[in-house]
Amino acid sequence: MFRRVYLDNSATTAVDPAVVEAMLPYLTEDYGNASSIHFFGQRARAAVDKARHQVADLLNARPNEVIFTSGGTESNNLAVRGFAEANQQHGHHIISSVIEHSAVKTVCEDLEEKGFDITYLPVNEAGIVRIEDVAAAVRDDTILITVMLANNEIGTLQPVEEIGRMVRQLKDQGHRIRFHTDAVQAAGKMPVDVEAIGCDLLSISGHKIYAPKGIGALYVRRGTRLHPQNIGGRQERGIRGGTESVPNIVAIGKAAEMAKQELSSEIVKLSSLLSRFESKVGERVPDIVFNGDRDRRLPNISNISFRGVEGEGLLINLDMHGIAVSTGSACSSGSIEPSRIIAALGRDDQLARSAIRFSFGKNNSVEDVDQVLEVLPHAVESLRTLSRNS
Repeated sequence: MFRRVYLDNSATTAVDPAVVEAMLPYLTEDYGNASSIHFFGQRARAAVDKARHQVADLLNARPNEVIFTSGGTESNNLAVRGFAEANQQHGHHIISSVIEHSAVKTVCEDLEEKGFDITYLPVNEAGIVRIEDVAAAVRDDTILITVMLANNEIGTLQPVEEIGRMVRQLKDQGHRIRFHTDAVQAAGKMPVDVEAIGCDLLSISGHKIYAPKGIGALYVRRGTRLHPQNIGGRQERGIRGGTESVPNIVAIGKAAEMAKQELSSEIVKLSSLLSRFESKVGERVPDIVFNGDRDRRLPNISNISFRGVEGEGLLINLDMHGIAVSTGSACSSGSIEPSRIIAALGRDDQLARSAIRFSFGKNNSVEDVDQVLEVLPHAVESLRTLSRNS
């Protein structure tokens, strides 16, 4: 049996043992409903309140500005659709980008069908939105800008602090515009400070920071009105109805606490692994293209196009050798279309189809990198040979 290497941490992470330990009591003896007023319910409520403080601390937010959801997709839906529906009397124009995650992109497309006007901003060849384009797109009827903090496929960082400053200036002038950023990939990989960013809404997801799937959070700045998407209960300040998933909420709280404590060391470790990987790949594999800005990006994502190779074929080949990677967003797996993110950089169809995402996590090691470097050059060359002979 070969040793397996997991380099798809942007798709999901392993649940940290400390997170499992923290949530276990709320799956067994502390099973109360956090909305109940008896002893069992109050134990659950105290755990939810603690987790809210832990998530708020990670984001430099106030605890009462944190809403728990089922994950990044729901957080993005609640932010974009919830804000649009609650504030449509002030305008029907939303600004987004062409490289947003499908959890934002699909919501925007749905809002278009309902009469909203969406401007999709392009990116430069490094995958970054130009702040000048954002400013030029603002209209009198613009109510929301939604631009992600870090892209999920190429890891590039967007100029969110510049957007935040621009939005604050517009607010000071009496404009009703607000700013949402999808920080699902960024949380735990870089500092995420809602005050420094200046956003009004920010989305995160538990399973990207070593908590279970099925839990997320949305930061909602005080005074920001949202139309609830889950109705039927007064939980989460009436913004998100439904019985709280106490074990999962405890889990994301613990994961957020650990993410803040470990952030500096994790950035150093991940950056070192990424640098070693990319320098060696560049030496050992010819005719490749690194996608995205290699400086202004997350420290754990490398996206590479391999000329003459189909990305899906390379993914399968690597998996047969025990190496797990991705051809892009896990939410679009199964698609035979070239990556729309890579295409947005101006890459040709072949490069877009040959792109592979390698995403590192805190459980990866130098040994993992070296094992991939032993397998990858041979896998690429064998596939190129097959392609030339077919």
